[in-house]
Amino acid sequence: MSDLPIRCAGLPDVDTVLRFWREAAEGTSISDDHDGVARLISRDPEALLLAERDGRLVGTVIAGFDGWRCSAYRLAVHPDCRRQGIATALIEAAEQRFLTLGGRRVDAMVLEANERAHHTWAAGGYHREDHWRRWVKPLTDR
Repeated sequence: MSDLPIRCAGLPDVDTVLRFWREAAEGTSISDDHDGVARLISRDPEALLLAERDGRLVGTVIAGFDGWRCSAYRLAVHPDCRRQGIATALIEAAEQRFLTLGGRRVDAMVLEANERAHHTWAAGGYHREDHWRRWVKPLTDR
């Protein structure tokens, strides 16, 4: 998609990203606040990828790499822009980042109830691993 620039988010993008996620993303996270997104960008300035069209944010993905595991989170496309290849372009950009960093496998965090996302990830060659379950524990009361 030549008309779809994908770039890394910077600290000035934090509030725009948070507004975008409220409109375009499924579900929320304990980290969906200014400090959480700013911390992500400060720690790994290339992790949060933004797709823009005509100066407007139309999609995001977090492509996190801890040196061992590639993790994709927060793939979101604006409702008015879905089915236009934006998610595919973001997944490909995340995969390219992982390959550049030496990653060998991507784990995508996908909400169980988000059927639309299941189809998107499957179309990208991903498959569900039913033998794994995510165990979580919040470290704060927020």
